[in-house]
Amino acid sequence: MSSAYYHPLPYESANCFFTDPPYYDAVPYSDLSDFFVVWLKRSLNGLHNDLFLTELAPKDDECIVDDAKGKDNKYFEISIGKAMSEGRRVLASNGIGAVVFAHKSTSGWESLLQAMIDAGWIFTASWPIDTERPGRLRAHDSAALSSSIHLICRPRENDDGSLKEEIGDWRAVLNELPKRIAEWMPRLAKEGVVGADAIFACLGPALEIFSRYSKVEKSNGDEVALREYLEQVWAAVSKEALKMIFKEGNVTGFEEDARLTAMWLWTLSEGTTSSDSSKVEKSQGYTLEFDAARKIAQGLGAHLEKLDHLIEIKGDKARLLPVVERVKHLLGKESFITSDLKKDHTISLFEDVDDFDKKSDDVLKGSAYYGLTILDSVHYCMLMFKSGRSEAIKRYFIDDGKGKDSRFWDLAQALSALYPATTDEKRWVDGLLASKKSMGL
Repeated sequence: MSSAYYHPLPYESANCFFTDPPYYDAVPYSDLSDFFVVWLKRSLNGLHNDLFLTELAPKDDECIVDDAKGKDNKYFEISIGKAMSEGRRVLASNGIGAVVFAHKSTSGWESLLQAMIDAGWIFTASWPIDTERPGRLRAHDSAALSSSIHLICRPRENDDGSLKEEIGDWRAVLNELPKRIAEWMPRLAKEGVVGADAIFACLGPALEIFSRYSKVEKSNGDEVALREYLEQVWAAVSKEALKMIFKEGNVTGFEEDARLTAMWLWTLSEGTTSSDSSKVEKSQGYTLEFDAARKIAQGLGAHLEKLDHLIEIKGDKARLLPVVERVKHLLGKESFITSDLKKDHTISLFEDVDDFDKKSDDVLKGSAYYGLTILDSVHYCMLMFKSGRSEAIKRYFIDDGKGKDSRFWDLAQALSALYPATTDEKRWVDGLLASKKSMGL
């Protein structure tokens, strides 16, 4: 047993360097170890006392983010950098490294990747390997990874073992990035890797471009930070994902709210599951880490601050609102809406159906859905389906001519594939799709 910072192995003595480092701020490793250390010492009955120089697990050099211990992300980056430098030192120049990481926060990934690049590693690939239990509570309504990402890397060295110093051109890097993502995304999708797993699985191929250089500079000589490059990676992944979601359709025909919603739901998806679709759950919304949501929005040309009718931001979390929480925005007059809309999908949507029939034309002509975005149109019709308002749907599709807009059905089809199988929103949008043929559309 030895410190990861100071390994007893001599230079270039190993052909493989494989490590599963601490996951940023995810687990208080040394605190959890205290319980086991106590019992381990008792079971050894005085043997190997040289390994237990303190009563509890050592904590001073622990590589972790923990504000209570005064260890921030910069401390983590420096600490993990020491360990990665030591790993490169003991690895043969033609050896291969593998680093396992399963943290979902962008800050955690950025700290790890920056430390590895600074330590002199080149990324060559990244592979998601299923290691997490599918039904665990941690994954419920969040973008927690369902697999561990294995980053494959090699030393960035010259033939004599010295660190290779080469400056890359920012324009050339950006030109190569989308081509690399376009190669990997379909491949991952065929293997059932989607959502957050696919995003992080693309890091290896994307970082191969960036990490082959000691630094990347713009035409004016400014150095490009890793954070800036990773935002470009998220943008490239988002655009490629939308092409797959809409089956190579014209994505530019959808407004920013539709693009963001589709990508948001895709990020949270876990591919084909064996969930019991007969058990319907009422959606509480779909939550992402705020920084991940910001990167997705930025990559799609969307602005979170302008979409408060679709996105709720609280602290470091961002929530995509469920359809039932968008009623006021979609209909414009909350007085026509029952307060118990969210309680049961069989409850009528409106306080007084007859009264609504009389006033519906005036209300709907002033509603946000009328003439606005395709997503608003689909969500409005989903609410009509929920409340059993088949005549309102027919009037919207036939009389208003909205059913002839192919974008409506393309988005509805995409949402059907993206909404979790057990949600009521999935059932509502499927109901709309089923009604298309019956209305002769």
